[in-house]
Amino acid sequence: MDLKTHYLGLELKHPIVASASPISQQFDGIRRLEDSGAAAIVMFSLFEEQIRFEAESHDFFDHTSSNSFAESLSFFPNMDDFEAGPDEYLDLIRRAKRSVEIPIIASLNACTPDGWSEYALKLQQAGADAIELNPYFIPSYTQSSMDVEKQYEDMVAAVRRAVVIPISVKLPPYFSSMGYTAKRLVDAGANGLVLFNRLYQPDFDMERQDVRPSLELSHSGEIRLPLLWIANLYGNINGSLAGTTGVHRGHDVAKYILAGADVAMTTSSLLKNGTGHLAVLMAEFVEWANRHGYRSVEQMKGSMSKKHVLNPAAFDRANYVKVLQSYLPKHLVG
Repeated sequence: MDLKTHYLGLELKHPIVASASPISQQFDGIRRLEDSGAAAIVMFSLFEEQIRFEAESHDFFDHTSSNSFAESLSFFPNMDDFEAGPDEYLDLIRRAKRSVEIPIIASLNACTPDGWSEYALKLQQAGADAIELNPYFIPSYTQSSMDVEKQYEDMVAAVRRAVVIPISVKLPPYFSSMGYTAKRLVDAGANGLVLFNRLYQPDFDMERQDVRPSLELSHSGEIRLPLLWIANLYGNINGSLAGTTGVHRGHDVAKYILAGADVAMTTSSLLKNGTGHLAVLMAEFVEWANRHGYRSVEQMKGSMSKKHVLNPAAFDRANYVKVLQSYLPKHLVG
């Protein structure tokens, strides 16, 4: 079977990509991902707060005397929480590009256009093959849906003006009109979309009565929402599509490709099972594809999208009605 695929204009040896995770925070982790068979690596995210902290810190010490105090910097996030600062991030990309053969995709996590542009250029100069933009912010009650969509478009346009390498955008699933927003982002300069970003909601510590971060790894059941939108977007936007939620088994990879994704990205399965799980995903995917008569990934791609499926209504309201009417609780059966 011909496993080659194209993502963001990059030719990959197969469609399984290691998405952003703590594994890529160390060079040894990057090498393990390549040795385990990843077709490409999305680096761990660099946060806008880190870039701003470095810039503000340099400016502060450049414009104050040695007798000044730095307490004014205390409102910044605790930089000890981050594995690497901006300079270390660039150095890691340079080292990775010298040592591995697979594409390295940098990841920027920001919320304003100013948080992307200048540093995106530095990532390009460091050798990144592409940049994944990971916007993360909670809209205020004063922002309309159009305001939020415009903020995303401005971020993409700002980076597009700064770099020539491919850009992807990792989207949340909460836009009021996903298809329209997807097209607008591609028009603004995105070469591809990653569906979907898992927005991590906080939890309450009931004893301390405090808000605390809470992380739960994904499971295969979460694949359905991105599957729906990839199947709808395939053939309707001029850009690559990546599925990045719920990839734990080879048939999860197959589902994304059948829907129309160019690649399937995974993190949670690698954190649970180790980087060697990449080989398991590949073996299961190839076994399924061969058993069903597929000769290449390109032949498989999009064959169950809304554009090609025999019953397109299955992706629309008809499926919603059918699901609700078909469910019968066990205690009512018989």
